[in-house]
Amino acid sequence: MFINFFYELKTHGLPVTLKEYLMLMEALEAQVANYRMEDFYYLSRSALVKDERNLDKFDRVFSEVFEGIESTSEDLTAEIPDEWLRALTERYMSEEEKAEIEALGGWDKIMETLKKRLEEQKERHQGGNKWIGTGGTSPFGAYGYNPEGIRIGQHKSRHRRAIKVWDKREFKDLDDSVELGTRNIKIALRRLRQFARSGAAEELDLDGTIRSTANKGYLDLKLVPERRNAVKVLIFFDVGGSMDDFVRSCEELFSAARTEFKHMEYFYFHNCVYEGVWKQNHRRYTEKLDTWDVLHTYGSDYKVIFVGDASMSPYEISHPGGSVEHMNEEPGGVWLQRIAQVYPSLVWLNPSPEQHWNYTHSISMIREIIEDRMFPLTLEGIDAAMKELLR
Repeated sequence: MFINFFYELKTHGLPVTLKEYLMLMEALEAQVANYRMEDFYYLSRSALVKDERNLDKFDRVFSEVFEGIESTSEDLTAEIPDEWLRALTERYMSEEEKAEIEALGGWDKIMETLKKRLEEQKERHQGGNKWIGTGGTSPFGAYGYNPEGIRIGQHKSRHRRAIKVWDKREFKDLDDSVELGTRNIKIALRRLRQFARSGAAEELDLDGTIRSTANKGYLDLKLVPERRNAVKVLIFFDVGGSMDDFVRSCEELFSAARTEFKHMEYFYFHNCVYEGVWKQNHRRYTEKLDTWDVLHTYGSDYKVIFVGDASMSPYEISHPGGSVEHMNEEPGGVWLQRIAQVYPSLVWLNPSPEQHWNYTHSISMIREIIEDRMFPLTLEGIDAAMKELLR
């Protein structure tokens, strides 16, 4: 069974290795986990999952292999009208009444009977002990009771008796495009790492200390500068207007980036970059920074990240005076081209859904200017953007 579990994980795309599998076997032999499925689940997850983004895949494989939720070759798909499953009444039974209800007779019998019910039933049913419905003692449905059955259309478990849940995943979904979060963003940003030792010599050089002590015959401590991520980053955040819908995502990205990158500068702009950017939004009219000064201050070795939905009037990109806030002498597209020429390593993170990009003309224009280096503001998108910046 454990070998099958290992192969299923690899089949579903999890990067598990033989070394990790052997470590799990050693932990089981040492009785690290008790004889409970929950204990084994957490032990195997700790041993085999190295990246939080693979937790969802792991949970699915674990369910299939160990929970008896197996795929079947029989076609059991059918449209069940929502009105059949409305919880108009919720049945509560005494322990004596529950004891009188018999189970249908195991997995195969339940699945075979479900297939027949799907073929035969033509209308909603409530109560009773046969049909798919609500508030009864049938093995199929919701808000009733049966020693073992298939829960269909119920918000959450009540008796914890179901052997299969039709419309609810057993383990928490951690999809790349669903859950962002500062912790997960940090993991994605860590792809952009180039370590170097810089600063004062404050960290113990253990190998150097051992060599020097052995050569001199007395303790000779050697110190080296701390090893830091040497990557230098400029981040430009679009603020206001349509970006108000994405404030939370941008805040999470900003927080994670400040933690991961020791050499980082940030600036704000609205819709498109023009001749000026700013550091504080409430002072953007009085303390605006000249964009030319930014380009001349920070060298071409900086990595540039734009964060914005790129949704605006096309004239803001293509025409002088097209800005919604001021009479810009040069189009926003000209400034984007200048920035792209100074900083070869440049990406754009877009928080709007990727499937909508082709319907917004300004997004297409910006993608063309930056040579299609636009990525969605999701874990998968950030991961791909960091790979692009490392080229």
